Amino acid sequence: MKAGSNLERVLEAGHFAVTAECGPPRGADGDKVLKKAELVKGNVDACNVTDNQTSVVRMSSVAGCMLVKQTGTEPLLQMVVRDRNRIALQSDLLGAAALGVRNLLCLSGDHQKFGDDPQAKNVFDIDSIQLIHLVKTMRDEGVFPSGDKLEGAPKFYIGCAINPFADPFEIRVPRFKLKIEAGADFVQTQCIYNMDKFKRFMEEAKKEGLHERTKILAGVTPLKSAGMAKFMNRMVAGIEIPEEFIKRIADEPKEKQAAKGIEMCIEQIQEIKEMEGIAGVHVMAIEWEEKLNEIVGGAGLLPRPMVEQ
Repeated sequence: MKAGSNLERVLEAGHFAVTAECGPPRGADGDKVLKKAELVKGNVDACNVTDNQTSVVRMSSVAGCMLVKQTGTEPLLQMVVRDRNRIALQSDLLGAAALGVRNLLCLSGDHQKFGDDPQAKNVFDIDSIQLIHLVKTMRDEGVFPSGDKLEGAPKFYIGCAINPFADPFEIRVPRFKLKIEAGADFVQTQCIYNMDKFKRFMEEAKKEGLHERTKILAGVTPLKSAGMAKFMNRMVAGIEIPEEFIKRIADEPKEKQAAKGIEMCIEQIQEIKEMEGIAGVHVMAIEWEEKLNEIVGGAGLLPRPMVEQ
């Protein structure tokens, strides 16, 4: 039995889904999450709440989910295996489920060397594929991985992430297949700029029939400037921005580069919508949530569908 989340209902009904994300603050000010969530409200079917992204300490993702939920938007809990052993992972999953969280994204997590506590110890008791299987076992069989019976199974709609642009390219689809076999109901991709390479990835995935076994949400991130594009291309692992893409923004005056970035993001979404096997889009407007309505509306994806339970 699955979660019956709003995101699941939208996808299962065949609608083109939209998700976004809210990064929790580096402190205990819940109003910061509430303000972001209000900007997201009405523009998405579910909103990711990140889990100490880039290994930087932030408010917990479970708490962030509760704040997002308060505003009327369905939260999507991100959980990384970097910081917790399997006991803590299971405990947090049960807590989130008890609080009404119905969507989950299972992730490895960035290495701690990227964060503000590089001396911290990675845990990685299990990997992200094992976490997917762990959650599926708890949900579908009503038991812990140990075999003990649960007193109420967590009903998560289980997601995973894939990066079609990481090296080596040849293992991207086989790794994606392993995540589906472990129990992933949906997937969100790394942000896409190299559309040709993403199309090659999708062709390989379709040969394996993976687009029929899970719901694929393609990731996009609007670029604020040519400087941001160059920085991401150089410093962010798994990001691949073609030079012609950067040039389109760089050719604009600085005061017009943000508008061009939004325009290009809308173009990408419209192209993605026409691709066979793509079930939705994940819009990562990083610290730019106020532009989400413009992007989603500009792509012709508003209003969001209401699917009855």
